[in-house]
Amino acid sequence: MAGPSEILIIGGGGHGRVVADAAELLGLDIEGFLDDHREAQLATQSPRFTWQGALPGSRAGAPDRPWILALGDLKARRAVLTVLSASAGPLPINIIHPRAIVSPSACLGLGIFAGPGAIIHACASVEHHAIINSGAIVEHDCAIGENAHIAPGAVLGGNVTIGPDTLVGLGARVLPNIRIGGGCIIGAGAVIVRNVPDGSTVKGVPGR
Repeated sequence: MAGPSEILIIGGGGHGRVVADAAELLGLDIEGFLDDHREAQLATQSPRFTWQGALPGSRAGAPDRPWILALGDLKARRAVLTVLSASAGPLPINIIHPRAIVSPSACLGLGIFAGPGAIIHACASVEHHAIINSGAIVEHDCAIGENAHIAPGAVLGGNVTIGPDTLVGLGARVLPNIRIGGGCIIGAGAVIVRNVPDGSTVKGVPGR
């Protein structure tokens, strides 16, 4: 039976390595990782990080201990989440890096990752399995959808809404009160000055 601090990381690539670093700083015991590749990057980081099997799906079942989804690709994350949503196993946990800042009035779902230097400000809400990556800023009253990824250095002004499964790319800027739909890709360095409909890809300054 897993202890209260024993967790499983789902995904052994680059993002898995980042999540593992934060988990160790929080004093969590990483029992191992799931990945379709036994020799994933995480396996080379430490002998403590052992491969425990394939990603949940047709070849593998749900994890048997608390877990966090650490795949970087949003479509791959969604596929795993679809499988796990039908399971009754242990709940996901949040990994909030010790150098992240989370307002006491912010509302976080489950399975959230916040990287070093990330800021989640007053009254912001972050839905399940979202990533607020290193140095990203989520200002007051923002709403971040499930499985969205706010990439390193991205800045969201106040009262911005980001739909589920949307990537806000490296260093992008979103002006206050903007709504970005689900399944969007906001390119690195883009500046978003108007609302973005579902499924859009936007890049440039201003974003088009």
